[in-house]
Amino acid sequence: MDTRKLLPFLPLLLAAVPAALDPVRVAPHIYDVAFENERVRVLKKIIRNGETPPLHAHPDSVVVYLNPCAWMEEDDNGDQRMQSFKFGEPSWAPAGTHGGETANVVQECHVVVVELLE
Repeated sequence: MDTRKLLPFLPLLLAAVPAALDPVRVAPHIYDVAFENERVRVLKKIIRNGETPPLHAHPDSVVVYLNPCAWMEEDDNGDQRMQSFKFGEPSWAPAGTHGGETANVVQECHVVVVELLE
């Protein structure tokens, strides 16, 4: 097989999340697929206080908060700061892997995550 034929698909292969780290697969109690096509996948996410999501990954995404959400975060220096978002506020989330940290939200947060697949 001529591997040069695969070059146009290389960005798609690199952007894909491994099935073992798919948030819907590893945390169906937190994530639910609302819509999906070849360009985007839209997830509904519920962040509950005291819940610890397993390790999972996302491609580049846009996150929209469906209710006011706030929680404490600790940075690399151990300093704590309040992270908060207003109803309808969008934010950019670069591709990455995360999980294993217990949520410390003020109230249950409902979120839409638009994962970019291209």
